[in-house]
Amino acid sequence: MNVTIELMNASTETILPSPKEFQCWSEAALKAIPAADDAAIAENSELSIRIVDESESASLNETYRHKKGPTNILSFPCSGVPGTDINLLGDLAICAALVKQEAAQQSKSIESHWAHLTVHGVLHLQGFDHEETAAAEEMETLEINILNTLGYTDPYQEIKGDE
Repeated sequence: MNVTIELMNASTETILPSPKEFQCWSEAALKAIPAADDAAIAENSELSIRIVDESESASLNETYRHKKGPTNILSFPCSGVPGTDINLLGDLAICAALVKQEAAQQSKSIESHWAHLTVHGVLHLQGFDHEETAAAEEMETLEINILNTLGYTDPYQEIKGDE
């Protein structure tokens, strides 16, 4: 499996994960989903990741989700380009300031939070969601397992422990 990442930093943050890290996290997410045997996502996949600031995140969130304020990640799936062998997974917009803020609030390393949000976003691009309880449990379990294979702890452990 090979995922090509187009990484754009539109934020003021200069310390970010490398393209190689984003690629590793994205490929791990794709390999773990049930459709991973599908030739459409097995090879030649492309993903755009745009690192944004809070104002751009808020604007995108309001425009596409009709919700006020910034959010940590937004996912924009793409159905690919007919007649080509390239599978365009879609676009992720990740708010760097919220990644740092949430990692600190949740007592996580910033790297593990970047990994979690990337995995979370890639799963959204593949049709997973957390609107219904059963779907949320399925997605969270998958995220936990993927992150575990990458050497990260359960991203929900601290959150659940605080409830």
